Amino acid sequence: MAKDLTESSHDRQNILNNRYALQQAEQHLGLGGVMFEGETVFTKAQVIALYEVTERTVERYLASHGDELKSNGYKILRGAKLKEFKALDYGTDMNDGTKTSVLGVFSFRAVLNLGMLLTESEPARQLRSRLLDIVLDVMAERVGGQTKFINQRDENYLVSALQEENYRRQFTDALDKYVEGNHWKYARFTNLIYQSIFHENAAEYKKVLKLAEKTNIRQTLYSEVLKLIASYESGIAHELEQVSTSNGRKLTQKEAESLFASFEKHPLFKPLILDARTKMASRDLCFRDALHEKLEAYIQSVTEADFERFLGEKSRSLEEQLSDPETLAVLKRLKDR
Repeated sequence: MAKDLTESSHDRQNILNNRYALQQAEQHLGLGGVMFEGETVFTKAQVIALYEVTERTVERYLASHGDELKSNGYKILRGAKLKEFKALDYGTDMNDGTKTSVLGVFSFRAVLNLGMLLTESEPARQLRSRLLDIVLDVMAERVGGQTKFINQRDENYLVSALQEENYRRQFTDALDKYVEGNHWKYARFTNLIYQSIFHENAAEYKKVLKLAEKTNIRQTLYSEVLKLIASYESGIAHELEQVSTSNGRKLTQKEAESLFASFEKHPLFKPLILDARTKMASRDLCFRDALHEKLEAYIQSVTEADFERFLGEKSRSLEEQLSDPETLAVLKRLKDR
């Protein structure tokens, strides 16, 4: 889907939190700047020249988006830091239209941030277009162009998937032993779990992610979501057994659904559901360009830690993980339990 970086703070921050995209941008955009304390910084005069805007325009954005720009590296130099910066003598206007006792400087990240905000600058518009291309190129390079199963690059995925499979077996066994009805009950109660956690049934979820009909949904879920599903499955299996044993008979599907409705309201699940919805909505929009409309209120920027998790050095394809003897040993221990 088309991204308007001038309007969406989430989309802006998703780029700024992606250090792999920033590295490529700094290498290829050639924006200039000066080195100070180990990083590239820009004075206000340099930013004005770069984006072909007025000082008043820059000041207006500093006033309207000050917190965002500061969080991404805009800072005021004073005292010893300012003297140190002036001593570098890069041939720039160090006073930069401010009092000599203070000087505002933009980090490379803050300069990109401002470029994603400026609506009245053609160079900024061009920069936004190039940034979006760089993000796509970086994603393709690091995950081989396939984001549908990017969740599997998480080093925690395999363990979570195997644990969930074990609890899934307990869940289906409990449905078989303690609930009346045909095989449709398995799909029915599975959808109840999905709807409770992320407000979508299996068919709706596959449509959002553009999955093939026979794709196993669990192969696309993040490890945190799998763990929560496993908790549901384990807990519901226990409750079904307790009530059925107490009654001395199988439960009707209506009774089982009533039990589930009570189970999902347990306060234990509230923070876990909030976390799962936030991660799922935010990551899918960022990494998979998939919008879960029913979870739109939960969308946040993807953290730098998540970019490391799915794009970083520790992230590996499922095939690579399964070829690792240590990983296989861990999986074997879990499976033998």
